[in-house]
Amino acid sequence: MHNTNRDPPGNTMSSTSPLLQVSSFVFDPPQLEKYPSSRQSEPYHDPSGLKMTAKRYTLGYSADNTAGFTLLFAHCIGSHKEQWEPTIERMFHTQNSKSSYYQIREAWAFDWQNHGDAARLNEQALKNQPEGVSVYEWAEAIVAFVRSPRMAGHRIIPVGHSAGAGAMMLTTKPFPVSGLPYTSIVLVEATMITQEIFEAHFDDRIKSMEVTVAATESRRDAWANREEAYTWLSRRFPFRTWDPRVDHGLYQKSPSSDEVALKCDRKQEAVSYPDVDGHFEATLELARVCHALPVHIIWGGNTDLFPDYFQDCLSDATQGRVAASVLKVHGGGHLIVQEKPDQLALKICEALDTIHPHLTTRSRL
Repeated sequence: MHNTNRDPPGNTMSSTSPLLQVSSFVFDPPQLEKYPSSRQSEPYHDPSGLKMTAKRYTLGYSADNTAGFTLLFAHCIGSHKEQWEPTIERMFHTQNSKSSYYQIREAWAFDWQNHGDAARLNEQALKNQPEGVSVYEWAEAIVAFVRSPRMAGHRIIPVGHSAGAGAMMLTTKPFPVSGLPYTSIVLVEATMITQEIFEAHFDDRIKSMEVTVAATESRRDAWANREEAYTWLSRRFPFRTWDPRVDHGLYQKSPSSDEVALKCDRKQEAVSYPDVDGHFEATLELARVCHALPVHIIWGGNTDLFPDYFQDCLSDATQGRVAASVLKVHGGGHLIVQEKPDQLALKICEALDTIHPHLTTRSRL
């Protein structure tokens, strides 16, 4: 594990509010046994060499509050950890005036190993992995973090968006129901679904997937400078609907040039969409753990990219999937992290406020 500090991001609250303190980390590949899964008969792809990048956020002396929540954030396909920052900052300030049990001790946001800063760090290794990085491999890296001494005694709450929701649900697989390492789980616009429902709508799902993959593979991903990039992105879907504070994930291609490009390689992004097995299994995990752990589900008010049967599936009590709450962010669609970060933050805080103050992590092993 490596740690580098950087200046805190620009303040999005009032001028008198304290700024978030941000530290950057690089985590080495986890040394874990393969997850027991429906894919046991397939050869195990060793993810050795792929590092995971992360950022830790605190506010003032929040880290001293051992009674507070520790939040872990996972992003969607084509995104990166920094896109959570406006939401994280609003949550810290919203919870800061509440009792110590409901305040945020610290927050962590992780990059999928082929996204964001991790994509840049793993660039050479990813050339030998054209099939992409499965959601299972990302979940394994997060589990290694959760099991580390750093998280001992923390009241941990994973928060996942879209594919990141599936990744966070998969992190419960190595643990018995009686020893889950979390206080609660929050799923935001989860793309989890059962295999049966996926197959019942097979033509619809494959057509949607093919359109998304084709658009991703042909999308422009480099510009002469940042100004040109922002102008181009602000005029096109889905970027034109984003909150202006949300980071687009650009990097400068060369110190001697102003040219910028997206950190996530579009081919690596494209192969992530058809990799659906992990999301089937994450849905089974939801049914396994939701009776022992409060799971809160948040949807955008606009059903734009995914049909209603995704929402119906995750709240199907006849299949054992019972949410502690189902909340909606009005005015936002599937990309509510990017579109409505403040409103999303308030909904997550609403979920946090329902957690019993003495509900703690029962095990971290």
